[in-house]
Amino acid sequence: MSLPILKLNSGAERRLRGGHLWIYSNEVDNSATPLKGFEPGQQVVVETDKGKPLGIAYVNPNTLICGRMVSRDLKYKLDRSLLIHRIKVALSLREACFSDDCYRLVFGDSDALPGLVIDRFYDVFVVQVSTAGMEAVLDEVVDALNKVFTPKAILLRNDGKMRDMEGLETYTEIVQGDIPELCPLMENTVPLLAPLQKGQKTGWFYDHRNNRAQMQKHVEGKRVLDLFSYVGGWGAQALAAGASQAICVDASHFALEVAAENARINNAEDRFEGFHGDAFDICKSLIADKEKFDVVVLDPPAFIQKKKDVRNGERAYSRMNNFAMRLLKKDGILVSASCSMHLQRERLVDIIRSNSRELDRNAQIFDQGHQGADHPVHPAIPETDYLKSFFVRVLPSA
Repeated sequence: MSLPILKLNSGAERRLRGGHLWIYSNEVDNSATPLKGFEPGQQVVVETDKGKPLGIAYVNPNTLICGRMVSRDLKYKLDRSLLIHRIKVALSLREACFSDDCYRLVFGDSDALPGLVIDRFYDVFVVQVSTAGMEAVLDEVVDALNKVFTPKAILLRNDGKMRDMEGLETYTEIVQGDIPELCPLMENTVPLLAPLQKGQKTGWFYDHRNNRAQMQKHVEGKRVLDLFSYVGGWGAQALAAGASQAICVDASHFALEVAAENARINNAEDRFEGFHGDAFDICKSLIADKEKFDVVVLDPPAFIQKKKDVRNGERAYSRMNNFAMRLLKKDGILVSASCSMHLQRERLVDIIRSNSRELDRNAQIFDQGHQGADHPVHPAIPETDYLKSFFVRVLPSA
């Protein structure tokens, strides 16, 4: 069955030819191919203004990003066969990089599957779909997973914010097998547990894997503060690496209960403590009590969701970096991270610099981190390069 045509305005194909996958609504020739004539999730052949085909995309006429390329070859539309192929290609990278079957299996655009995220926890898979085009082939996604693997269970965590923008309902559903309340995983040789159904996003954040491994080198015998800890990904791994104490701070009672369990399964429950509440308030209280730590991990949620949030978001990053430095011993280590794509790497460096000088201390950045190999960067899509972290020794000025 032939696909309908989506024609672009003159010159609008340049980004696509350069490797980008997104089509904006103002790039479409609405006189020739009106967007309102397409159904959300429908697949189309994308053509230049001169009628030259560029490939196949799926469309949503109701969103700013109205199209996402899924194939450069007109023979291959987005279906079960192409999904199997793309998942196998994604798997080959993960198998080359990781010894345990715990990783982000599919990272959307970067794995040529826009709108699709799949996290793997051994033989349990969590699928997250954020676009109408991928929702239209969701049954095929499940079929493809069953073809490539032998899943014990598949969970749909289709409750992300982007679904609202795409006009999609939000829901969580177990489509296959049984999902344990806390699902085992392995990261950096440390056994851990993730709340796949009740946790944030897919239940775990694999993207900081490499940075947590780097952190482990600096915590033996040290007192560690893990701010915005969620379920203790940093804190539990610090304890597994020999930290004398890890205090996890989070606004969620449930997350701290899981963090305590992650400490327990690593035989470190006696060295773990959870502080429930707002991280800003708890930091102020710890400062007032003159508490000091050898290592402070600052891995907050995205304070900058959109460009309009940059100014307020930067203020929040600055305040938290200031608090973290004030809680460090005189030669302590700060791990300062951000998952905000709109916070530039150099801007976070400047925030670290300015706060160290405000406190009359010298900051010494000795390592930098990025997202792990299971979150590959698409070179044409800057949004896929979002994670940054800095390992900073904060020294007296003298």
